[in-house]
Amino acid sequence: MTSDPDGPVISVMLAVSDATEAASWYAKALGATELWNLGSVIGLTVERAPFFLGEPANNRWDTPQSVGTRTVRIEVFVADPDSFIARAVAAGADGTFDEIRDHQMPWGIHRQGSFVDPYGHLWLVGDKSPLRAHRPASG
Repeated sequence: MTSDPDGPVISVMLAVSDATEAASWYAKALGATELWNLGSVIGLTVERAPFFLGEPANNRWDTPQSVGTRTVRIEVFVADPDSFIARAVAAGADGTFDEIRDHQMPWGIHRQGSFVDPYGHLWLVGDKSPLRAHRPASG
């Protein structure tokens, strides 16, 4: 897979009740670094992958705690999913939703697990194998 540095970037903005507190947690749990901080909206990056935190203010979106369910599923692809998940769990994430394991896929083994962060967001973390094109064998 090649990456175009000038091509599109798809990211998420996570609804949190306190962006400053959440940014601190993501820094500790995921190694996130701050790109910029507007107070109620903060830009972060994890190993060059940007994501954003925002405090909803009656603007047609809300936090998972407020709506009582997951509002997004974040998918992260890293070289070492075990360590990524372990770091988040050590910082207070719930790693019991779908523990890390190997999944047999058409392209081979895909290692993936998950955690739920303290703000109610579900993170699926796996190796980078799904990021490559897969063509089913013709038969």
